[in-house]
Amino acid sequence: MHAAASLPWLKRVPFGVWPVVAWCAGTAFTFLTRMELPGQDGPAVRAGVFLLRWDGLVLLALATALVVGGSLRLRERPLAALGLLLSAAALGTLPLGVGEIPLPQFLMVDVALYVIAATRPRRTGVIALVLALAVLAGYLTTRLAFGWSVGTSEELAVALTAVIAWLIGNSAHQARVYAERTHAEAAARAVSDERLRIARETHDMVAHTIGVVALQAGAAVRVIDTRPDAAREAMAAVETAARETLSGLRRMLGALRRDGDGAGQGGGGGSLHPAAGLADVEALAAATTAAGVRVDVEWHGERRPLPPDIDLSAFRIIQESVTNVVRHSGAGSCRVTVDQRQDELTIEVVDDGRSGTRTGSGAPAPSTTLPATASAAGGGARAGARTDGGHGIVGMRERVTLLRGEFSAAPRAEGGFRVTARLPLPTGVR
Repeated sequence: MHAAASLPWLKRVPFGVWPVVAWCAGTAFTFLTRMELPGQDGPAVRAGVFLLRWDGLVLLALATALVVGGSLRLRERPLAALGLLLSAAALGTLPLGVGEIPLPQFLMVDVALYVIAATRPRRTGVIALVLALAVLAGYLTTRLAFGWSVGTSEELAVALTAVIAWLIGNSAHQARVYAERTHAEAAARAVSDERLRIARETHDMVAHTIGVVALQAGAAVRVIDTRPDAAREAMAAVETAARETLSGLRRMLGALRRDGDGAGQGGGGGSLHPAAGLADVEALAAATTAAGVRVDVEWHGERRPLPPDIDLSAFRIIQESVTNVVRHSGAGSCRVTVDQRQDELTIEVVDDGRSGTRTGSGAPAPSTTLPATASAAGGGARAGARTDGGHGIVGMRERVTLLRGEFSAAPRAEGGFRVTARLPLPTGVR
């Protein structure tokens, strides 16, 4: 299970703030290099004729306004925002009396190039890079057309910083796309594996029902002449078992078929033992308590027999949640609440441990291992043992979704973690 962790403070700053910060830093550097600092015989760079005059300061103020406007539009309209930033770079260079756009005045463009390349499609990033290089070349061309001196070598260095900023942003974009694709593929595999496991458990449920039908039908044949009442009871049991199994198959396999999943071909030999269910929760709690994490089970409502598929899924959700508490939370205890009402079954598992990352399928915890105490389940499940599917929130959510229920898993405000599942009960379940 995964709980959202707070982002580092640098990542909480909006993208549009960084170009403004870069412009302010570049402007401050420009003025400092044109002043006589302590230990120097004079300024490192000669100031322009009207840099400190009112007209030069007005141009810098207009350039600052363009930077702010472009930064505000960087997320919604990146190319238009870049155009404003490039205009600000050219406008802010005029009072300096230099033959090229200096790096301090172009630094916010580099930042914008990184942001665009990292967050937008590659085509948008390439267009942004071409625009930036075109403005640099256009500035030199314009000065040459008027017969003014140019700083070609310095401008080439500035162009190189633009290319580097785009390359870094493009690399970040590729890494993010790869991570998202890998995460989506892992989630899809988890869903597929969980559905395959559900199909195998359904296979065992059907095998169990066929065994019951065969035994009851055979008993009815033997006593139909001598004890018709007993034969009638046996056939009623056959009818009940068949109806419950067919109802469960319609709910489960119908949902699987809607998504075109082929998990229904899951193998595994049939078993005449009943599948795991809520009756095994107490054994699960005892085994987990023996492992060092106390599990308190609370029952609410009237405990009545449930359809096999709902009974099994409810147990699997509790089993996975409790296993994750032992392996990932660091809690000393947890509480399992089962509320069985007339029309729905509600499950809640709450612990007071760490509310950090819980994958439900990560590497085993270094010091805590649940004992493999056998449960009453014939499908090979073990009460307290790690579920063999082990896909945490993905698998639990998939089970609940297939049964048309509601699922949530999130950290609690007071600490710890809560898993809640609500499973609707079919009409007529008594």
